[in-house]
Amino acid sequence: MKGIRLPAVIVLAIAAVFSAHAQTADTYPNRPIRIIVPYTPGAINDILARRMAQHLGEELKQTVIVENKPGAGTAIGTEYVARAAPDGYTLLQAAAAHSILPSLVSKLPFDPIKSFEFITLAATSSYVMIANSKLPANNVAEFIALAKKEPGHYSFASTGNGSSAHLMGEMLKDLAGINVMHIPYKGLAQGLNDVASGQVNVTFGTYPGTLAYLKPGRVKALATTGRKRMSSLPDVPTIQETVPGYDAQGWWGYVAPAGTPKPIVQKLNAAINKIIRDKSFSETFTSDGVEMLGTTGDEFKTHVEREMQTWGKLVKAAHIQAN
Repeated sequence: MKGIRLPAVIVLAIAAVFSAHAQTADTYPNRPIRIIVPYTPGAINDILARRMAQHLGEELKQTVIVENKPGAGTAIGTEYVARAAPDGYTLLQAAAAHSILPSLVSKLPFDPIKSFEFITLAATSSYVMIANSKLPANNVAEFIALAKKEPGHYSFASTGNGSSAHLMGEMLKDLAGINVMHIPYKGLAQGLNDVASGQVNVTFGTYPGTLAYLKPGRVKALATTGRKRMSSLPDVPTIQETVPGYDAQGWWGYVAPAGTPKPIVQKLNAAINKIIRDKSFSETFTSDGVEMLGTTGDEFKTHVEREMQTWGKLVKAAHIQAN
């Protein structure tokens, strides 16, 4: 049986496509890259993006700029990247909200999976469950005992309905079988102030965000939220040590618009992961309770899908609505 011969024009077209992809990877980047952070400046996610931009620029020998596009629970910045040209010059530093938002908003202007090419899961971070210094509980087991003794009497603060801190509190309520009142705030600082003054009993915050309150003893750490103890708080147990199955962490990773050529995605993955594995880069964040990772794009995608399932079930069970 004779082989099928394709018309010369088709052969040339196919060759052109492969050649264009190769050239794209070889010449990329030839102009500045933007990393979109869907949060306001100043927090740990913004600091991570700016340090990454500096090192990535050096690695790729091109300018890398960070732009903050906050709003709508990260949807504004995320949609901006989803609609950007798929050429590798507009990236998103996605965070845990990327996997939470779909369960809170029924019609997002993007698909959290299909609208993106996943580059790498850069880092995860446990939160710290902190309490008023005078609360008669020094660990999560004692707090659970108090909450069971007086259902509805104790409270926890969060940074808003559907926020990571809110869901962490709801996960504890669900797995420990306790009734604790949720009090949403517009920011972590407001909630921390009220925990420190005793108006609210506990809250959940990042280690850097709570450090200014922990160091002078204005609040105390009851537990951390991840699978293992934080190296920066080795004497503070995880919630999981008392409540089996509890695991809630913040995370940050990098994605590009869907359709970005695979060679460019692979080039970004190699460059970002190389930076992450450089001790001079990672040690700064490790001291802040952040665990640097660096994964394949498929591993990152699987992580997001798994997180979406976890938070989706919890949001539905707890009847949580976004602000």
